[in-house]
Amino acid sequence: MKALISRETGGPETLEFGELPDAKPGKGEILIDVKVCSINFPDTLIIEDKYQMKPPRPFAPGSEVAGTVAQLGEAVEGFAVGDRVITGTGFGGLAEQAIGRAANCYKLPEKFRFAEGASLLMTYGTSIHALQDRGHIEAGDEVLVLGAAGGVGISGVELAKAFGARVVAGVSSEEKADMARVAGADEVVIYGRAPFDKDASKALATAFKDACDKDGYDIVYDIVGGDYSEPAVRAIGWEGRFLVTGFPAGIAKLPLNLTLLKSCDVCGVFWGAFAAREPERNRANVEKLFELWDAGKIAPPVSESYAFENAAEAIRKIGAREAVGKLVVTVSE
Repeated sequence: MKALISRETGGPETLEFGELPDAKPGKGEILIDVKVCSINFPDTLIIEDKYQMKPPRPFAPGSEVAGTVAQLGEAVEGFAVGDRVITGTGFGGLAEQAIGRAANCYKLPEKFRFAEGASLLMTYGTSIHALQDRGHIEAGDEVLVLGAAGGVGISGVELAKAFGARVVAGVSSEEKADMARVAGADEVVIYGRAPFDKDASKALATAFKDACDKDGYDIVYDIVGGDYSEPAVRAIGWEGRFLVTGFPAGIAKLPLNLTLLKSCDVCGVFWGAFAAREPERNRANVEKLFELWDAGKIAPPVSESYAFENAAEAIRKIGAREAVGKLVVTVSE
């Protein structure tokens, strides 16, 4: 089968098109004819051997797909050949066929496009787990979302609004600010590029505080890390929840005295491990996402679609933090 292949450690420039052996589903697995594969930040890490998962080479990156069921493995129930499905694959999605665990496959209603379906699980799955399970969000909360114009960030804005929160979006450009406003952000803070010196860090903390309607945020949803994290912690409220979710700007170093002064919680958000360890809770979360989607309260934002042969450019753009919204690759029509 045709695939975008990682044969050596490196960036998107090392990826090449070629042939991989046809996939076969094992027990509890489903073989999927891939229609669309969405691009996520882990795709930029896995090809550089910087992700928790390190598949043996050669392999195809691509961690989330939508398509149709081609073949059922042993002991799979509830699905039939031809069903429209979405799933997270970890890797292997940028290929004509991919394997999904049946426990992590979901039927995609006809009313939703494959591109939208391929953009749901990793972003909105992460955000509902972060805000609901780790952040214990409630109506009336004040939420700061960093990196609010990327796929995960937009899902965080939309879900926080759906849960009844007031949302402040942190973004790096006016173009991204417009995207965050469309997603429902009540206020936007545009920040510069790190690294920050002490004065710049203090100024950003002040900007975050000034955008807040309360005496600090109930939840900070940090998808960015790096020098952006400390100013956000300084803007958190008493007994707030700081959700550690991603590090495209680097791994942050926090002065732990701030957590004492704020009496706040620092919570890790590892959706992939949660989904593997607690599949029933994760499935309940996904079902809730489908309900919110059907009600029009969330809408996966597909901003750019790439041809299969240009998939490496989509991965490059995500890694360079140039993406606004969600990028997807059309593997087959």
